[in-house]
Amino acid sequence: MNNKELSGLERKSLPAFPGWAVALGPGIVWMALAQGSGELIWWPYMIAKYGLTFLCLLLPACLLQYPLNIEIGRYTLLTGESIFHGFIRLHRGFGIFLWLLMSVSFFWFGAFASAGGTSLAALTHFPEGWTPRGQSLFWGYFTIAVFLVALLFSQVVYVLVERFMKFVAITTVVGLLWACAQPEVAAALPGFLRGLLGPTGPMPRPWETADATKLLTAIAFAGLGGFWILFYSYWLRDKGAGMAAHMGRITGVVADKPEVVTSEGFLPEDNAENAGRWRLWRRYLGADAWVGIGGNVLTTLMTCLLSYALLYPKGLLPQEYELAVVQAKFFEVGWGEIGRILFLIVAAAFLADTWLATADAVSRMQADIVHVLFPRSRRWSLRVWYYGFLGLMTLVTCLTMLLDTPGSLILTSAVIGFAGTVIFPVALYLLNYRVLAPHLPEWARPGGMNPWLLGVSFLAYLGLALAYGWTLWAG
Repeated sequence: MNNKELSGLERKSLPAFPGWAVALGPGIVWMALAQGSGELIWWPYMIAKYGLTFLCLLLPACLLQYPLNIEIGRYTLLTGESIFHGFIRLHRGFGIFLWLLMSVSFFWFGAFASAGGTSLAALTHFPEGWTPRGQSLFWGYFTIAVFLVALLFSQVVYVLVERFMKFVAITTVVGLLWACAQPEVAAALPGFLRGLLGPTGPMPRPWETADATKLLTAIAFAGLGGFWILFYSYWLRDKGAGMAAHMGRITGVVADKPEVVTSEGFLPEDNAENAGRWRLWRRYLGADAWVGIGGNVLTTLMTCLLSYALLYPKGLLPQEYELAVVQAKFFEVGWGEIGRILFLIVAAAFLADTWLATADAVSRMQADIVHVLFPRSRRWSLRVWYYGFLGLMTLVTCLTMLLDTPGSLILTSAVIGFAGTVIFPVALYLLNYRVLAPHLPEWARPGGMNPWLLGVSFLAYLGLALAYGWTLWAG
């Protein structure tokens, strides 16, 4: 554990809190990205197939991520560094292990673009004469090309991502609220709410072992599971939250004045002014995390309610190259054909936006890790490495999209990433409570209930991993 390296960090003033309207944002990006798989695909699938049998797991699954979000954000707000830099400080070998695991888990995230392509293919039936798979891939590649150009020509990359994700999040919530207000859906609400407390009857159909991975993904991605949860640190950093305001931001290739981004962080000076500022930043961190998690709970509950009211009675299941097409029934119930078209557009947006946010965040992570691990790499700026990895990730995901259906690829990524989810609570405790805390002023040191909540998250994720392994072995 590299305590000496932390003690050598420069002390600086903690920037003043800029106000809620300016500061909020990373939690909304977190919420919008979480809408990509757990909310739209796997929870509706489990509800449509097994009714309310597993619904009682939804709220605990969402809440388990809160202490992880807080500790990930705490490290970045107090040092300005990314959470991956912290893991490397914790132990270089451990950081390299996580880096390799993370890299493998994101080979398949192009599947979200092809999943969004299923909506556009169903909407346009273009190109004419192509198979559904061919049409979905065409639209998947088209959306990737559009987003790639947008990232290249943005002035500040994070600003583009945040604005687009805010639009998707607001559109999704408004559309789902309207659909849930329809009489057919509202009539199913009382029984649905009882299902949140536990199964309301026997499982409506026999359990299929093949669905174990889907259930694991639904629970892990009830929010942002796997390595996706670490993105929160990078969004806070480029937002300039806390000490990250001293770090600089990645700008687009056409920006007139590219900002200098540093990898080495800072520690807050010990004075009364900084102590007062930290109280506001700490309050902000909790609120922003709740925006992401609370918004995710709301939208996931709404998609599950719609699935229970509209898909479950008819036995309609979203799968293969119709991942988003079946759920068009969600809006069709209230608006008819116009509702179906609207849903397909919304689904295309919040599946394809997963590619945008993930491509951006993974490229940030890779560039940051290379700068931290290999000092000679700093002869090239972080922006150069970022765009190099963005090009590489675009190529890799375009190739892996051809390997299987979107659902299978998303599941593969989820299972690999879940290994990280089990590890993170322990690593975050050691980093913030054992390594970082001794170098912080007394008023900035972590405490309270969060270390116990981290323990609960660890035990829950470990139990889930063991149950998943036993299910596969027994099956």
